[in-house]
Amino acid sequence: MQKQTIIFDMDGTLLDLAYDDFIWNELLPERYAAAHGCSLQHSQEKLYAFYQQHNHTLNWYSSRFWSSKVGVDVLAMQIEFQHKVAKRAGCIELLEFLKAEGYPCWLATNADCKGLEFKLKAMDLAQYFEVIVSSETLGHAKEFVEFWQHLQALHPFDPNHCYFIDDTEKVLNGAKNFGIKNLITIAQPSSTKQAKTQANYPMLEHLTDLISMLQQVEEQKIYA
Repeated sequence: MQKQTIIFDMDGTLLDLAYDDFIWNELLPERYAAAHGCSLQHSQEKLYAFYQQHNHTLNWYSSRFWSSKVGVDVLAMQIEFQHKVAKRAGCIELLEFLKAEGYPCWLATNADCKGLEFKLKAMDLAQYFEVIVSSETLGHAKEFVEFWQHLQALHPFDPNHCYFIDDTEKVLNGAKNFGIKNLITIAQPSSTKQAKTQANYPMLEHLTDLISMLQQVEEQKIYA
């Protein structure tokens, strides 16, 4: 019997969200203030209002949108600091295990195509995935059922026979509404922030905890 398909999010799941926190909460406010000749406080307030307005939309994840919106080349800024991109602990160990055990692994991210491209290259991750998709190419963010419907149309999969791991509850809610059975979240998406102590979904304190979870499922099949 074929192994379950394992679908991973990227930022905050396989990669440390500390990089994105730095880009959007520290660096962009500084660059925006410099570009527009305003105080850092004004820049932070302005950007926070923008963030609230576009959160959980495709625009939120688009470098092109933000470059146009704020007058700063956001993609160039991200690439300038790509040395800060980092894998979360256990990332490669987990992916190597899944590859060796024959689990089909997919990457489903809200990162736009250009952001996805440079991060995959910087971290050398593409080799581990059979399917890699950005919400930009599907026209819907992962928070919405339409993303999953389009993904399934392009790459058929059984929602009852897969796992989806993501650090964002609204994204997991979207996957749940679509019908994905096994949903898992991340306790500490960013190394610079405190780990969550509770969540509405089963939670991985360490990425490699997924290995024992999958092994238990396989053992249950044997003794069923």
